[in-house]
Amino acid sequence: MQDLSVINEEKLLTFYETISKNVKRLRNEKNKPQLDLVLEMGLKSTSFYSKCENLKDNHHFNLEHIYKIAIVLNVDITEFFKDIKTLS
Repeated sequence: MQDLSVINEEKLLTFYETISKNVKRLRNEKNKPQLDLVLEMGLKSTSFYSKCENLKDNHHFNLEHIYKIAIVLNVDITEFFKDIKTLS
């Protein structure tokens, strides 16, 4: 079992960056504009989504967002977690 005290802000930021990059990559691969994805997710504005995708103003995707994005893009949810290492 790993000691959770080793998780710092830098590691969390890397975690969120990886997810955001994967979301953006998959959205682009599916040729889905942000606006279309946002509307299909039931969000009211692209501003919030854009901030999450680009990690602006400390915004990031939550599990509900990831779940909905996976459904809209028709991808396996695990695709968003590629390249995330939790074991050393």
